Amino acid sequence: MNLMSLANALPGAVAQGLIWGIMAIGVYITFRILDFADLTVDGSLCTGGAVCIMTMMSGQNVWVAMLVGTLAGMLAGLATGLLHTFMGIPAILSGILTQLGLYSINLKIMGKANQAVNVDKYDLLVSLRFIRDVPVWKNTIFVVALSILILILILYWFFGTELGCSLRATGCNDRMAKAQGINTDFCRVLGLMLSNGLVALSGALLSQYQGFADINMGRGAIVIGLAAVIIGEAVFGRIFHNFGFRLLGVTLGSIIYYLVVQVVIWMGIDTDMLKFLSAAVVAVFLAIPTWKSRYFSKPVKRGGKQ
Repeated sequence: MNLMSLANALPGAVAQGLIWGIMAIGVYITFRILDFADLTVDGSLCTGGAVCIMTMMSGQNVWVAMLVGTLAGMLAGLATGLLHTFMGIPAILSGILTQLGLYSINLKIMGKANQAVNVDKYDLLVSLRFIRDVPVWKNTIFVVALSILILILILYWFFGTELGCSLRATGCNDRMAKAQGINTDFCRVLGLMLSNGLVALSGALLSQYQGFADINMGRGAIVIGLAAVIIGEAVFGRIFHNFGFRLLGVTLGSIIYYLVVQVVIWMGIDTDMLKFLSAAVVAVFLAIPTWKSRYFSKPVKRGGKQ
């Protein structure tokens, strides 16, 4: 494979990175803001894509289909939130149970393991065909990038409100938030709904982009989301201190991830190892703070006279 083929593949990698960047923002909300290990995303990503495709096939326009897909993802987040808060199930198990249940639900939604949608038959918002030789306003990269900027502005505003600050306080210090009269259970459920709604929106865009929704399209999504978050923080953490810019950094981390994946494919490395490499990258970056404090920090010298 020559450099020309790599250059031709890079725009598609950027577009895919942007779409997954929306999912990464959802992961950031649970992982960093709520301090909640949510594995629902592996199921809710597929739910968003499946509901979007089936809604369009029923005759609705793409905007209604994406809205319904997003709402379906929010319901998945609600289920996880209620399992955790109302039923007292640990966070990670709540996500696993919802993810497991969504597998069957997604199959029922689509009627089979895979549902395709034709760009020539349906008026899609984004598509693999809309990368080149289309007007700028229809280009997938432009459409998704603009959507992300609007989304970041909305989230920046929301997390600056009293309710948004309550969510941040819940993730930062649960006991202190309760002492301040914050309903932490409600905040967790709301945060999970918001997160999985964004993940489902990403799935709705992804299903349009690739032209189909598949029952396994969300498998490993949490690893990709964490990779985007960790890479974004590692590369842009010292530059972006503002909350809105941190969300932008997460999106850029997703783009970097897919560009690296594209380069790996171009180098001829076995694509079957991509998931393993992603898991290894996430594990290493998550371990860096521990390694720094354990092996590289200088011991504190205690001065003063006895």
